[in-house]
Amino acid sequence: MHPNTHLTMIDLRCKKGIDISNLCRLGARFGSFLFVAASLTACANLPFPAFNLSPTYQKPQFVVPDSWEGSGPFVKANPSDDALRPDWWTLYNDPILTGLVEQGMAANPDLHAAAERFVQARNSMMKARSRYFPQLGFDFGASNNRQSDHSLFRGLGEPNTDVQVAGQGIASWEPDFWSKYRNAAQAAIYRAEERAADYGLARLILQAEIASNYFMLRGLDAQIAIYTQSIDLYKYSLEVVVTQFEGKIASNLDVARAKSLLFTTESTLALMRGDRKVAEQAIAILLNLAPASFKLDPIDNLLTVNFSLPKTIPSTLLERRPDIAGMERRMAQANREIGIARAAFFPDIAFRVGGGMEDSGLNLLSLANSFWAYGSSFSIPLFQGGYRRAQLQQSWSVYRETENLYRSTVLKAFREVENNLTQTYWMTVAAERQDAAVEAARTTQNLTMDLYKGGLASSLELIYSQIGTLTTSINSVQIKTNRLISSVGLIRALGGGWDRGQLPADDQIQPFGTLQYTDLDKPPPAGGIDVNADPIDRNDKNNNLTKPLVPIDANVDQSDRNNKNSNLTKPLVPYGGS
Repeated sequence: MHPNTHLTMIDLRCKKGIDISNLCRLGARFGSFLFVAASLTACANLPFPAFNLSPTYQKPQFVVPDSWEGSGPFVKANPSDDALRPDWWTLYNDPILTGLVEQGMAANPDLHAAAERFVQARNSMMKARSRYFPQLGFDFGASNNRQSDHSLFRGLGEPNTDVQVAGQGIASWEPDFWSKYRNAAQAAIYRAEERAADYGLARLILQAEIASNYFMLRGLDAQIAIYTQSIDLYKYSLEVVVTQFEGKIASNLDVARAKSLLFTTESTLALMRGDRKVAEQAIAILLNLAPASFKLDPIDNLLTVNFSLPKTIPSTLLERRPDIAGMERRMAQANREIGIARAAFFPDIAFRVGGGMEDSGLNLLSLANSFWAYGSSFSIPLFQGGYRRAQLQQSWSVYRETENLYRSTVLKAFREVENNLTQTYWMTVAAERQDAAVEAARTTQNLTMDLYKGGLASSLELIYSQIGTLTTSINSVQIKTNRLISSVGLIRALGGGWDRGQLPADDQIQPFGTLQYTDLDKPPPAGGIDVNADPIDRNDKNNNLTKPLVPIDANVDQSDRNNKNSNLTKPLVPYGGS
């Protein structure tokens, strides 16, 4: 029952020798009162003059560019109305990544919390909706009181006991002439839809974070492989220098230079292994796993991206970004709250009916023991020191604030798309040129080794060529890793396969029926958002922080990725090697 409801107060005062049949007859008498109360309840659904004081709502229609300024290797050349696939991470054709994303969506606690916030918003709508229904109450009570024989003001011969039995019920209803309660309920519906959009955004962010962290980890794998192979080469070079030093061909300075390069590279490799572990632990947290229980086997070869996305035009982005849809729903809420503030200037009208039976025992079957009351009230505040005017001005200001925030959200979305289009394009260009630089550096390194063995080059020239090869190889991996992460950012900026049609409709927000009293552990799913209310199932799955819900196959054959563009860890074969 609503906290502002006029509750029924029923006092039942019991006496010895109660006849059960009297209780049955008493129930029949109270049934007549409940019939009156039910009739009042039905009035809530009868048509009566109601005025919606909220302004007519229309979301802003922005003039946007016809196409994007930037271009990228992952989008089609011509604009397309094709939607980005919801399982966009499968475009990378990496089974390990697919398993990680599925595990994250199944177990991530932050995503589950977002779903629960949507459920809470649905129930808040039901609480707001209850205000324009009549409020009913019923009570039954009894008392047996005894006074002291020497009580003050007690007359001679008066009884010293007082037994009373009473039953009472009451119903009240405030007709929503000014749509105050209806606007509050509709604002709560919009709030729930905003929470549904927030859930879609949280899910997209989770998917993008898992993919970005995964590609960062794979980039570190490729760099570690390059450093490891470089160290093998530097050990071989040190042996060559030591051999020449022992043959009086090289100086002790050459040996010191070779050792410095080797030890510095080993130090950098140790730091990079630590960075990889941190990236691995970040993925574990997103998967609802304890970091100590999660491990991904390293893969030396970095993934090659080769797919295309539908290049949606800017106007369609407004329907495919959950953050834009959520902000628009917040603006719709603010519009309804203006109507609520306006309703405060108009009278409040309420109806009330109540009645019951009262007697010194349970002999309540006589009409002489009945009582009833009905009435109505009319109230309007005449002077509140500017409170209502301030409230109305505040509601208008809140609406204008949300309108500005909506515009800012749209601009931010456009910027993210343009940024990622630009970054993926220029990173692709940079990766191609960097591959050529790696090949040139390797050639320089091998030729310098030949010259050094023949005494035609110094050890300093050899070290410079080796450092150049390592540096260009690492830069190539970093550029391609950032290109992968930028492709994830582009997909996220385009909405990640989400569209406004995934929001629940207004009539789907209500979590249960007005007269439903069973199956209230959780509402039915709406907008594809469901929660797990079974504590046994939660304890079996989500509470196990050492085992993923979805098996992750780390033993994936990567041989098909060993092509010219993806093999960034080609062994730095010393001169004369095979």
